Amino acid sequence: MNRGKPDEATVRAAVALACRAPSVHNSQPWRWEVGAHSLHLHADRTRALPATDPLGADLVISCGAALHHLRVGLAALGWRAKVHRLPNRAQPDHLAAIEFEPMEPRESHVALASAIPRRRTDRRAFSSWPAPDELLDQLVDTARAEGVDAHVATGKARDELLIAIGKAADVQGTDPAYRAEIREWSGVYPGASAGVPAANIPAGSHHYGDLRMREFAPGALLQGGPAVLGEDAGSLILLSTSSDDDLSRLRAGEATSAVLLEATSAGLASCPLSQPLEVVETRELVRDEVLGGSTCPQLVIRVGWAAFNADPLPATPRRPVIDLLRDQER
Repeated sequence: MNRGKPDEATVRAAVALACRAPSVHNSQPWRWEVGAHSLHLHADRTRALPATDPLGADLVISCGAALHHLRVGLAALGWRAKVHRLPNRAQPDHLAAIEFEPMEPRESHVALASAIPRRRTDRRAFSSWPAPDELLDQLVDTARAEGVDAHVATGKARDELLIAIGKAADVQGTDPAYRAEIREWSGVYPGASAGVPAANIPAGSHHYGDLRMREFAPGALLQGGPAVLGEDAGSLILLSTSSDDDLSRLRAGEATSAVLLEATSAGLASCPLSQPLEVVETRELVRDEVLGGSTCPQLVIRVGWAAFNADPLPATPRRPVIDLLRDQER
């Protein structure tokens, strides 16, 4: 075995885990190239969503989540990922170059990797039991370990964040191009390789107490047990960075993945919320009224306990790895 680089099967297995990462509308806007001694992550702009994500921020955050999933998968397979982020200024879509260093995987690496196939984006109402503060603090620390600031929104900050979520939904709802993207990317037919299937979209109301969720195409997913939508006790964790460039967004995506996998390992349900940061007006509202203008908001992550007797969520579709992984051109 070449100890300077994992074999082809290991690389493919790690990329397959990486491609289980969440992405905006499950668009999976990434591609991978294998070099002689490295692996490369590129943004796939052909899968951009200009009406939903006019800044391209969600796309890069999605790629960052895939990069962290890759790091976790490689660690469990016995390889440390040495990541060079945005290695080539002349190629802004070349988001990362990854080199490899052999290592002995620890139990914690395997446990985190095992959360990847179990993680789901749960858009249903959560239980009325709040997650304990100690667990929320752990998730905040997990994000900060990735170089991204994080806060649990409470009190006035939560109220302002909920206002921003509602305003963003109103603005986007009046945009015909946005509505067309929602129709294209949600409620997708069985056998599709991307998009959000109806089986993963809750039927009925998308208002859970004071929280207004993004409205997709009509869904077929039932709420768990006798859930009372007004009693949802989900928490909102806001991720932010000191600047608002692609490096910051990539890091925010890595932190998103880290938080989601830790939440899954702890038995929590989770759902990334990007809508309030997709509209310039509400992004500025979150920056100024929630963060006090100190940092740049990147993503909201909703976490909580799944509702009592909630059915397991089906996996959303993924593009075949063979379509996303190729040898680097020389």
